[in-house]
This record gives sequence, structure tokens and C-alpha cells, in this order.
Amino acid sequence: MPYLLVAMLSLTLLSGCQSAYYSAMESVGIHKREIMVDRVEEANEAQQDAQQQFTSALDALKSLTQFDGGELEDMYNRINDQYEASNDAAEKVSSRIAAIEDVADALFDEWQDELSLYTSSKLKRDSERKLNNTKASYKRMLSAMHRAEQKMTPVLNTLRDNTLYLKHNLNAAAIGDLQGEFNTLQHDIERAIGDMENAIAESERFISQLKQA
Repeated sequence: MPYLLVAMLSLTLLSGCQSAYYSAMESVGIHKREIMVDRVEEANEAQQDAQQQFTSALDALKSLTQFDGGELEDMYNRINDQYEASNDAAEKVSSRIAAIEDVADALFDEWQDELSLYTSSKLKRDSERKLNNTKASYKRMLSAMHRAEQKMTPVLNTLRDNTLYLKHNLNAAAIGDLQGEFNTLQHDIERAIGDMENAIAESERFISQLKQA
């Protein structure tokens, strides 16, 4: 089967599965709006976990730059563990954002389609206004989340570089070479954490607005 056809079929099946999921949830009284709130809250938790993990990674690298004797292999294992944990935390944030985007598309499409069902022009205008305001708030939140997500990349790159370098250079000279990387990593982690804090604040505003819409 041609690759393009396989990809299109997979996308269709995935879309169908998501539609079936939302329909099943609605059949037990859980609507897309509630799912959206839950997923935004889960993304907040993932971002908070990533903040803590990146801080732990920074602390591990800081202890490396202050290394004054001991088993270098133990130090490498600690740095490697921090890199892997940070990578997992970043992947979790990305998956949470993707889940938000999926339910947002379904929610907004449904909301837009149902505007045509109104017989009251007043209620229709009010619902349309709330839809547009919610979309605008969502767009701000999603942009903030993606900015924070993108800031994780240089952090992970630096952590990976340090881990690989230490793996193949388990000697005191390597520690000195990595000390210059510390300031860069510290700056990148501080920027990532700051952007995650902004994203969390935007998501809290969005949740508040969504609950009132």
C-alpha cells in the first residue's frame, strides 16, 4: 500500500477514534468543555513537573562543575539520569499540548456548527461572542504553551551534549571543559521556567473564562 495512503488511512482512523471517544464521554455526561478543562489542568501539572525537573538537572550540573574528587562514572550516571528525566518531562508537556489541541478543534467546531440551530438572534449573537472570546483566549494560551515548549529544546540539547561529552571523557580535564557550559544552561533553564510560568498563568485565565462562557 502506498505510504501516502497508509498515512491518510491512519489519520482517518485516529480522527474516528477521537470522535468515538468524545461521543462515548458525552453519553455519560462528560462534555468536550469539561475534557478541555481537564486537559489544560494536566498540561499545567506537566509544566510544573518540567520546571522542577529542569531545576534538578541544573543542580546536578552545578555539582559537576564543583567536582573535587570521587567517582566520575557515578557523576556521569547522575547527569545522564537527569537528562533522561528532563527529556521525558519535555515529551510529556508536548503530549499534553497535543491533547489540548485535539479537544479544542472538536469543541470549537461543534460550537460553531450549533450556532445555526438558534432561533433567537439575541442568544445566537451572545453565544457567538463568547465563542470568539474563548477562541482568542485559547490562542493566547496555546501560543504561550508552545513558546515554553520550544524553550525546552536548547535545555535538552545542552544537557545531551554535556552527558555525551562526559560519557567519553571521564577525567578531570573534562570537568573543566564543561564548566563553561553551565552558565548557558542556567540561562536557558531560567528562560524555559519563566515561559512555563507565563503559560500556566495564561491557562488559568483560559480555564476561568471557559467556565464562565
